[in-house]
Amino acid sequence: MMIKRGIGRLRCFLVFIGLCIAAPALAQSPDAIVNYRDYSALYSSSGQPTEAQLETLKAHHFERVIYLAYNDDETSLSGEDRIVKKLGMEYVHIPVAWEAPTSNDFYMYAAIMAQAAEKKTLLHCQVNYRASAFSFMYRVIYQDIPLADAKEDMNSVWAPNETWRTLIFEVLQENGISPYCDVCDWEVQ
Repeated sequence: MMIKRGIGRLRCFLVFIGLCIAAPALAQSPDAIVNYRDYSALYSSSGQPTEAQLETLKAHHFERVIYLAYNDDETSLSGEDRIVKKLGMEYVHIPVAWEAPTSNDFYMYAAIMAQAAEKKTLLHCQVNYRASAFSFMYRVIYQDIPLADAKEDMNSVWAPNETWRTLIFEVLQENGISPYCDVCDWEVQ
């Protein structure tokens, strides 16, 4: 009887220790990343994640991280490429100039997404401005999300400035899509 009680206590202790070790990962959610947005079960965007948040992404089955800003920005995560690769996820870096984004930048991103659309992906930049704009265009052009719905999602993060609005209009028009809808306000704030 004493042996059974001792084994039972040992099991409880081991379960407790296991929960203590796993609790930080379980308590974390990708939602803690600045301006994090889920668009589907396989696609999200955000601002810059920390190293711990990248570990959380891995724990939530993300397979690919795409970064759309320069890696020498003062708010970028030093060694992000190595961290992501060490976690076993794919890492793609497309340096998009904030002041001069190009349609070429967007199409490079779209080509990467097309290579493996089934991979759970986080697209991020510094605060989710670049990433939400690219997500808006990608979702409208390649995922047939209604323009008004995609714009509402983007606007929950920011209203694009003139530079980014120009890029969005150019890319949509290249794909035969009007940037206008009944509820779409493109006025620069």
